[in-house]
Amino acid sequence: MLGRSANAVFWMFRYLERAENLARLLDTGFRMALTRDHLTAEEEWRSVIETAGMRDSYQEQHGTYTGIQVWNHILRDRENSNSIRSLIGAVRSNARSARNVITSELWEAVNESYLQLNDLLARPVNQSGLADAINTVKRESTLVRGAMDGSMLRNDIYNFARIGSFIERADNTARILDVKYYVLLPSLSYVGSSLDNVQWETILRSLGAERAYRWLNAGQLDARGIADFLILDGRFPRSLSFCYSKIRSNLHSLALQYGGEVRAHEVMRNADLKLQDRDIDFVIDMGLHEFLSDFIACNNDIARAVETDYRFTD
Repeated sequence: MLGRSANAVFWMFRYLERAENLARLLDTGFRMALTRDHLTAEEEWRSVIETAGMRDSYQEQHGTYTGIQVWNHILRDRENSNSIRSLIGAVRSNARSARNVITSELWEAVNESYLQLNDLLARPVNQSGLADAINTVKRESTLVRGAMDGSMLRNDIYNFARIGSFIERADNTARILDVKYYVLLPSLSYVGSSLDNVQWETILRSLGAERAYRWLNAGQLDARGIADFLILDGRFPRSLSFCYSKIRSNLHSLALQYGGEVRAHEVMRNADLKLQDRDIDFVIDMGLHEFLSDFIACNNDIARAVETDYRFTD
């Protein structure tokens, strides 16, 4: 497959996952802001912008961090190249570039999702419409992934799509976990408090993990257990361990299809060693922030190695 086609598929699914991740982050911010007074709610929305990496673009247009300004900036601002509306446009643009290597079912799902979301986000979103906007983004993302899983050959195209998805998903889970203690939590004095427990529950909800976690843990909320679940439990599809297992599997398939490994496989193995045979005590002893920062850096190294080794710029 030509490098430019691999690049289009890889980034098509990274952008799709990123759009859904932003919707989940908005959901987290909105739920947390509802538990605060006016002034501290603004700090929650500020943290959402910082976690999304949009501080500079936001501050160019706004001087305060009110909810409606923040969620419209993330959802639909045309001046924001990383808004959900912009990302969905990029998904469609990359799908068009890859039309010769994807199925008609996948193209139609992407195109219909683009039309649906572009129409929904053509107008400012008020508070009563925020939940519907968030749910629509998540639903359309699921429909596109379903079209891929149900119609694509399990070949190199499929593997690049999956690698892009899980690199982006792992990055998102790590960043949401990191922001839990280092941005969203007002003070270390809150650790173990009722507010701390509410925030952990909100993190689980934002990752679609609450029911699965409660089912496995008899309904008990425990910060250590939740961190263990989201980092090391390979059964949950948004955990760091699960994402790496899928990236590893798809890289292995690429090695079989192309007749050998490349440097990206070694980078993946080195990153994987930092998760394998670890327990939550190791993570806590290292420091949650330090562990997650290192994970994010390693995850970025894997992405760059895949792009370089498979000649995405050719």
